[in-house]
Amino acid sequence: MLPKRCFFGLYSQPLSMNKKKIVTIIGARPQFIKAAPLSKAIAAHPDLEEVIIHTGQHFDENMSAVFFNEMGIPEPRYKLAINSLNHGAMTGRMLEEIEKILMQEQPYCVLVYGDTNSTLAGALAAKKHHIKVAQVEAGLRSFNMKMPEEVNRILTDRISDWLFCPSDAAIQNLQQEAYDSLPCKVVRTGDIMCDALMFFTPYAPSKSKIVDLCSYENYALCTIHRAENTDDAERLKNIVEALNVIHQTLPVVVPLHPRTQKIMAGLGLEIHFKTLPPVGYLDMLGLLENCKIVLCDSGGLQKEAYLKEKYCITLRDETEWIELVNLGVNKLVGADKNDIINTFLFLQNQPFNAAPGLYGDGSAAFHIANELAE
Repeated sequence: MLPKRCFFGLYSQPLSMNKKKIVTIIGARPQFIKAAPLSKAIAAHPDLEEVIIHTGQHFDENMSAVFFNEMGIPEPRYKLAINSLNHGAMTGRMLEEIEKILMQEQPYCVLVYGDTNSTLAGALAAKKHHIKVAQVEAGLRSFNMKMPEEVNRILTDRISDWLFCPSDAAIQNLQQEAYDSLPCKVVRTGDIMCDALMFFTPYAPSKSKIVDLCSYENYALCTIHRAENTDDAERLKNIVEALNVIHQTLPVVVPLHPRTQKIMAGLGLEIHFKTLPPVGYLDMLGLLENCKIVLCDSGGLQKEAYLKEKYCITLRDETEWIELVNLGVNKLVGADKNDIINTFLFLQNQPFNAAPGLYGDGSAAFHIANELAE
């Protein structure tokens, strides 16, 4: 063991000659955001090293590059480019390819995030070869088993050795499922996306010019991307019609994926609100910072709205972030046109009233890295 020394002022710990290798599995844009602060913490820790596998689940190479470049995520050592397949085929292909890499890299543990096919494939590949699994964002439940994400997160949690939970509600979910009796470690770390938001918010004004493209001083920010909305003609029609009505009172700005826009056009839906092409993380922070209210079917944006003290109208029938609903800052409206409009009219001028600190103080990455090192 070498003498103590300081690394960029972050640590003052003994250097280890044998670092613990962590293989991180990512593949979707929300995972890029979560990985950014934790990869920095791992890189700064004297006892850890990281190898990143990008499964390619979100296959827009340009958008992936934007996230990696602007957030300073290390270049993946492996890019699998597995996408555009049915759930079973995609998960199976990922499992096969990740397994080959794990046999080559022989890591101390595999780190996965959330609830995607990439998450489950990485956890299964590791566990079948007796490699420890660390799940970031563990314990979330929508209690809707029709959602592929719910299946992925439950199965991944069950075979994980570390379950890093973002909130008290996540801890309670695991307790109700008797995780106290399982051979795993459950840790409340706070939310890793809180780390990302706090770290990158100061950079958004200088790096992002997206707000200038909006041409609005006040607006509602909206996202529509979940299959339960985009692939259901009636739900999508109701949401679009509600947004058109809201746009008459407060301009609505929607970063919209070309696939969703194509579906809307195929259904003959008239769009009166403003659409933007898909945006990177700093652009989304800029839009969020300057909006008046949020409407979304995104999980991450629900939390970010709370962290930025904006009310959120969630275009889903359930949410994993039930604590926000209980606080009254998140309203579940599904795809009911009248509920969407009436909830907006009720909330648009309400002062935001919720205690801060629900998701920690922005040090989740630090705590997770230390737990992995121990």
